[in-house]
Amino acid sequence: MQYRKLGKTGLKISEVGFGCIPIIRLGSDDAIHVLRYAFDKGINFFDTANAYHDSEQKIGLALSGHRDEIVIATKSGKRDAAGAAEHIENSLRRLQTDYIDLFQLHQVSKEKDWETITAPGGAMEAVLKAKEQGKIRHIGITSHSYTMALKLIKTGLFATVMFPFSFIEDSALGEMLRLTQEQDMGFLSMKPFGGGAIDNAALAFKFLRQHSEAIPIPGFDTVDYIDEVLSFYEQPNIVTEEDNALMEKYRKDLGSQFCRRCEYCQPCPNGVMITPAMGYPILAKRMSPEVSVIFAKNPMESVTECIGCGECITRCPYDLPIPDILQRNYGMYIEHKNLNK
Repeated sequence: MQYRKLGKTGLKISEVGFGCIPIIRLGSDDAIHVLRYAFDKGINFFDTANAYHDSEQKIGLALSGHRDEIVIATKSGKRDAAGAAEHIENSLRRLQTDYIDLFQLHQVSKEKDWETITAPGGAMEAVLKAKEQGKIRHIGITSHSYTMALKLIKTGLFATVMFPFSFIEDSALGEMLRLTQEQDMGFLSMKPFGGGAIDNAALAFKFLRQHSEAIPIPGFDTVDYIDEVLSFYEQPNIVTEEDNALMEKYRKDLGSQFCRRCEYCQPCPNGVMITPAMGYPILAKRMSPEVSVIFAKNPMESVTECIGCGECITRCPYDLPIPDILQRNYGMYIEHKNLNK
């Protein structure tokens, strides 16, 4: 395992991290086993969030005894100071630690959210206070919006940025990665498998390993999967013409029906939470149907408010038949919901 400096933080993290959403679907014993196995294999960077069900608790149970050997990143989607402060304390308790290496303001993709975060009484107040108190060592940001991510990078306020990066979502290539390098800012590759859309791990990592300045954080739930991904790093990275052709095929196949979460379709005049509802099949694949119906309850129930007006279609840069996809996803959600009865 090779280790890389995480931007200006000075932290040395493994060249591949551990995304901790998938351990949600594991029982505590299995989750602890997988986390400790990853640690024993050299992975020392673990990314989670307050919202990821019991992910933080499982990390605490598995790795609290190795606290000075690991780097923990967590995050909060709260926009107000009180909510962010509560999340920080929750994370400290669940992770069984007295400090968080990297605390990230999560999914800041809209201007109004950024204005709320930085206004008096906004989340930034709580985060900066916690940093002064030593509860947080470094502050990062995550976003799905290219425009907002660039703006946030340019503020100079953050040590890291987490942004989608894969061969089907490669908008970070060019200006974004250049800016992070110029500012000595860590770049964390969110969704290296396109949120579950890429089912060829070898191909995914052939692309990712071409960009060592970006640290991928795949989600793991088995030791076999850890072994598979780490095996890619044991050999030279050779990308052939056939590989590039297959990547292009994925792009073309997904292009007509694949939601990139750009959020241009929102807001819905009837209150449908379009973006998370569009991603339900991938969420269910990652979390398991039983957990996903709980995690996605609000967006999926909002689909019942869709009247098929088509306004979202006019805004979508990919011309997706959004109402049709929403109804199909809602049918899947109902099937999964019935499994819990």
